Amino acid sequence: QVQLVESGGGLVQPGGSLRLSCAASGSIGSINDMGWYRQAPGNQREWVARITSGGSTNYADSVKGRFTISRDNAKNTVYLQMHSLKPEDTAVYYCNADIRRTYALTSTNYWGQGTQVAVSS
Repeated sequence: QVQLVESGGGLVQPGGSLRLSCAASGSIGSINDMGWYRQAPGNQREWVARITSGGSTNYADSVKGRFTISRDNAKNTVYLQMHSLKPEDTAVYYCNADIRRTYALTSTNYWGQGTQVAVSS
C-alpha cells in the first residue's frame, strides 16, 4: 500500500506565502515524477508544477515566478513553496506521484487527498 499525505494548506492574505508538503509512504521502490495540481470550485483540476527524480522542474504559466517545487528524495517528500499568493490561487491542492512499489515491475500514479488553500483578505 502506498499513500500520499499533503499538509500545509490554510488561509492566507493576498501577497502572502504558504508551503505545502506531500509525503509518500508505504512499500516504495522508487519515485519518478512528483507534482502538484489544483482544483478551484466549479473548475477542472489543473496542473501546477512537476519535478523529476533528477530535480528538473516545470511550472504552469499562471504560477511561474511565484511558486517553487522541490523534493527531498531521502524523505520521499515533495514541497510547493508559494509566494505572492492571489485570490485566484484559491483551490484544493493535490499531490501526484509516479511510484514503483517494492518488487513491482512498473509504476503507478498516485494522488493525495488534497489540502485547501484559501487566499482572501
